[in-house]
Amino acid sequence: MNDKRILTTGEIANYCGVNFRTVIRWIQRGQLRAYQLPGRGDNRVEVHNFIAFLRENNIPIPRDFLHLARRVLVVEDDPAVAQIIEQVLRKHNFDVYNAQDGFSAGSLLREHLPCVMTLDLRMPGLGGFDVIEYVRLAPDLSRTKILVVSALEDIELDRARLLGADDILQKPFEPEELAQRVVRLAGVELRA
Repeated sequence: MNDKRILTTGEIANYCGVNFRTVIRWIQRGQLRAYQLPGRGDNRVEVHNFIAFLRENNIPIPRDFLHLARRVLVVEDDPAVAQIIEQVLRKHNFDVYNAQDGFSAGSLLREHLPCVMTLDLRMPGLGGFDVIEYVRLAPDLSRTKILVVSALEDIELDRARLLGADDILQKPFEPEELAQRVVRLAGVELRA
């Protein structure tokens, strides 16, 4: 299992089966987000940006990074609902992290860089709407897919979509429907 968070253009070229100059062109065109080392000009790519690039271009995720494509952050203040979501996702081989409020979600997002976050909108303190805005404004988190799981009215759910939620699932929900939506957002295969 590869836990590196930074890749060189040569490493990306090997994973994709292309010449490293092709990777440099992707970076120059803005298709693959990277940064340059001071003084040298060598490009480096954070793994989550590499995975986002692969997803956007329908390129299979290399085996070394599949574990990152199966990380989900569950943001839910009701322990019973959080437990149901976690059990369903673990059954389908997702790595699940839990936050009971928006503040905890912020630190766990940066620590684990999940590909998908399930999010309840009504929470104490920093609420779900604030979390959506935070994720969408943070360049290193902006590609995290957000599945809102909420019992709020349609007008509130529409507001979540406008702020940047990728999908909405009304409570109460069917466990397999939740799993299918997370799988689709993560861009991975359903596993049982």
